[in-house]
Amino acid sequence: MILWLIVIAIESTTYLSAHNTSRILYPLLHFLFGVSHARFEHWHFYIRKGGHVFGYGLLSILLFRAWRETLQVTEDSRWSFHWASIAVLGTALVASLDEWHQSFIPTRTGTPHDVILDTSAGILAQIIIFFWVKWL
Repeated sequence: MILWLIVIAIESTTYLSAHNTSRILYPLLHFLFGVSHARFEHWHFYIRKGGHVFGYGLLSILLFRAWRETLQVTEDSRWSFHWASIAVLGTALVASLDEWHQSFIPTRTGTPHDVILDTSAGILAQIIIFFWVKWL
């Protein structure tokens, strides 16, 4: 989990701003799929937001696993609302701190919309864990 927090912190720097990722992704998508620059801007937005969903969904899963190993409960030992809710709160906290950090970097924008997206990804991850545990 600590390693994943480091990855999130690195992604929050100017090195992975939209301008810098477009310098890598545009030539790649243009070469592979012939994407024009106008269409790339549209796709670039969704690729970056998809990165938020993946990154914070994975963080939520890692937090759930950490809390499951740390806090004992008397109910089903594979899933607990307590573990899931703390994992979502932790995800929201990291997302908030990440966006706050980005607000101080000239090439980045810290926005509450990304905090909502990231927290939603954490909630979705917990829903997936719930159904995964209950049906397997």
